[in-house]
Amino acid sequence: MLSYLRERFTSHFRERSRRRARLVSKDGRCNIEFGNVGQSWFVFLIDIWTTILDLRWRYKMTIFISAFLGSWFLFGLLWYVVAYIHKDLPEFNPSINHTPCVENINGLTSAFLFSLETQVTIGYGFRCVTEQCATAIFLLIFQSILGVIINSFMCGAILAKISRSKNRAKTITFSKNAVISKRGGKLCLLIRVANLRKSLLIGSHIYGKLLKTTITPEGETIILDQVNIEFVVDAGNENLFFISPLTIYHIIDKNSPFFHMAAETLLQQDFELVVFLDGTVEATSATCQVRTSYIPEEVLWGYRFAPIVSKTKEGKYRVDFQNFSKTVAVETPHCAFCLYNEKEAKAKEKKGYDNPGFVLSEVNETSDTKM
Repeated sequence: MLSYLRERFTSHFRERSRRRARLVSKDGRCNIEFGNVGQSWFVFLIDIWTTILDLRWRYKMTIFISAFLGSWFLFGLLWYVVAYIHKDLPEFNPSINHTPCVENINGLTSAFLFSLETQVTIGYGFRCVTEQCATAIFLLIFQSILGVIINSFMCGAILAKISRSKNRAKTITFSKNAVISKRGGKLCLLIRVANLRKSLLIGSHIYGKLLKTTITPEGETIILDQVNIEFVVDAGNENLFFISPLTIYHIIDKNSPFFHMAAETLLQQDFELVVFLDGTVEATSATCQVRTSYIPEEVLWGYRFAPIVSKTKEGKYRVDFQNFSKTVAVETPHCAFCLYNEKEAKAKEKKGYDNPGFVLSEVNETSDTKM
């Protein structure tokens, strides 16, 4: 039993050690860390609006609650100081004819409640400002203006966070794996993408980047060298009619970085294929981008996607997302180089070969000597 557990733990840690680093996760998040930036906090404070929008919800709600509670308590202290300076508190035993700056402030608690009622405009009740103190009037105006600013900024940040197009991008899904098989007589890398909403993405455009480590002729090592990968569908890669799942494909020709790869050497390669889908949300006219990535272990050679669109008896089209990432093994050349060499060989067989050294000469027939 102990030996079995030891083998399981060993295989688990070995698998983790072999796990490849990826720049973009499957859900589109970038896996990158910035170090030694130097005073980066000041740069983020200058662009405070974007900083607030990019914060996680738990930090945003903490700032939201702290901003309101902090402002209420701060102005509560100021109202208490005004009442203390003007000797409106009961501990000073004011006379019957004494007019306080704020009615019915008897301590710090009542000052806090008055600050809360002033800033959120829920009604004063028995506590109200009199015309006795100019300081109290100025403080009332200042708190009202600052309260509107805080309320507008924090509520606007939450609404902007909710309505960001990044949330719309979560309803766009890519297949778990990419596949390589023949399509239209050509070897292609295929990826399936689907829109989970009935509303369209207007002006959709899809493209890819192949990230790999390269060494230049000068000896420089580029860790994240980017190579453009063109993806198309049968109708082109511009203005996709994105109402049903689409299978996009990249033709592996002589200009493709996948041309010299083979089924046997695919897992030995070190690359990351990042796929981007840009579009405009139909409901809000906001632009959004969806990202995902594939590493060599997620590229299946010799497979194609199973069909998922069918037509019902009622005349409707049905999409079965249970088979969205399901693949089927098909006969596929083990490398693109071999496929194109085979095509060139067949083309030469049909056309024949030219022999420039061939010379046509006439041969005269000679009559044999009669016996």
